Amino acid sequence: MANPSAILETSEGEITVELFLDEMPVTAGNFLDLAESGFYDGLHFHRVINSFMLQFGCPHSRDPESGRAGTGDSPNGTIDDEHLSGAQFSNEPGTLSMANTGRPNSGSCQFFVNTVHNDNLDWFSPGPSQHPVFGRVTDGMDVVAKIEKTPTNAQDRPVDPVQMVRVRIER
Repeated sequence: MANPSAILETSEGEITVELFLDEMPVTAGNFLDLAESGFYDGLHFHRVINSFMLQFGCPHSRDPESGRAGTGDSPNGTIDDEHLSGAQFSNEPGTLSMANTGRPNSGSCQFFVNTVHNDNLDWFSPGPSQHPVFGRVTDGMDVVAKIEKTPTNAQDRPVDPVQMVRVRIER
């Protein structure tokens, strides 16, 4: 059975993502559950850093001006870190990775799209900041690049908000 796809309908265009449900069932499954419930619809990208990544998924980002954007968790709570020996996906450009607080098992609803190779964030690399990859962009890297280049303020938030209008899942 093929992995499901997520179509991220943003205010800047569509991004299609393959979710690695076969090899990252906890992390990709968490994203799927939240997407299918409508959790992500209407939220905004709350952290965009050129030549690094685009972060999304905080429930407080429904208001793009919220000072709490980037601090919220899923109504489902946190998930266990998923470090399967057979799934060593690196944080390469175009991959989706689970955001966390830096503490073990603190991933929840926030994720980021890598725009460069952030191998220092790989769960199998040495260091304190480890983020498992659970998907990759298959179409729409032009939209990722457009969002990456959007002007941001001192908190790395887009000056002109970028909204996730809707996330559709195709199985």
